[in-house]
Amino acid sequence: MALPSVSRGCLSIDGDMKYLRTSLELTGLCQLAAGQVNNILCDNDPIHAADLMPSAATALERLTHCFAHVNNGYFFDGSQSVFDHLHGDQYAMWLYFLSNQLHREGAPAGWCKKLFLLNKALHGCDIFHEVSLPSIFLLVHPLGTVLGRGNYGDYLIAYQRVGIGSNHNIYPTLGNHVTLRPGSSVLGRSVVGDNCSIAAESLLLDRDLPPNSVYIGNPREHIIRTQIHVQPIWRT
Repeated sequence: MALPSVSRGCLSIDGDMKYLRTSLELTGLCQLAAGQVNNILCDNDPIHAADLMPSAATALERLTHCFAHVNNGYFFDGSQSVFDHLHGDQYAMWLYFLSNQLHREGAPAGWCKKLFLLNKALHGCDIFHEVSLPSIFLLVHPLGTVLGRGNYGDYLIAYQRVGIGSNHNIYPTLGNHVTLRPGSSVLGRSVVGDNCSIAAESLLLDRDLPPNSVYIGNPREHIIRTQIHVQPIWRT
């Protein structure tokens, strides 16, 4: 994939037919993230915008690919995808992509950790830079959300206070088109099939959930309903 070209806040990826209008150019996004990190975590080892630029270019490609599949007025204006750094959900997703891309490219661990902590401080979400989220996902008001080292399929939606974590050091596997409603958790040796939803305040623990299901409840008392339709928030 060709490197992105950024001009007056717009990014396009040659051959991928995906376009992103950004509120800041790539340089401005890196300056913003570096400035925020240095103001919050002033430990005499500052990050410079130039340190972030090489990885940020690829991270913005990944963000463009992700946003191209979101059918929401804040993400898509009817003709192209939109990234506003002052939209909390969008900026949280950007900081994940940036920290994760730095990690992938072998950047100093301190830089990755600082961006992870910046995301945690600004948005209240805990998504460590080593966690491999899918290429297409959506965070919705992710306050209190913790996405651990599970295996994630594309078209993941995670609302506030969601938890993905281990039980006896075993993490769950989530298929494509999984929606995690507010306060829901999936833990341990759980396998969630494609096109499933975990209802608000529900806990799935060490249990498999078949495709096209809605899980409501907890290990002691729960029901499973059929879910036919895919969430309409996605564009294909």
